[in-house]
Amino acid sequence: MAGNSRMLFVNLSVRDLPRSMQFFSKLGFEFNKQFTDETAACMVVSEQAFVMLLTESKFSQFTKNAICDTSKASEGLFALSCTSREEVDQIVEKAVAAGGRHAMTKMDMGFMYGWSFYDVDGHHWEVMWMDPAAIQPQ
Repeated sequence: MAGNSRMLFVNLSVRDLPRSMQFFSKLGFEFNKQFTDETAACMVVSEQAFVMLLTESKFSQFTKNAICDTSKASEGLFALSCTSREEVDQIVEKAVAAGGRHAMTKMDMGFMYGWSFYDVDGHHWEVMWMDPAAIQPQ
């Protein structure tokens, strides 16, 4: 798969779409208006990665399974990379100030640093930085 550039679309159910959009806007994320309406919002993570925030009724159109109760279970861990340790701390602090809550304690392995939070819908986000010098070319 080397050289294959794929786009990633993560779909998450949300209880209150405007509230979720406001939360992620406070973290610095923008939304692609072309793919945003009253039932869905396309949050831009990068040129190749997006998070679709879908109302529960919209999300239910794409699965036969029940929507995860994030107050009792984790449906996944969503990891975001940062350019520095300071940026990791800034994002988590903004998330908590915007209505999210801390998930796990900080992890510091020297070459890798991370912290995490739950968003306003209970989705678990891992925010991490890795020293580029520690990454070995394949």
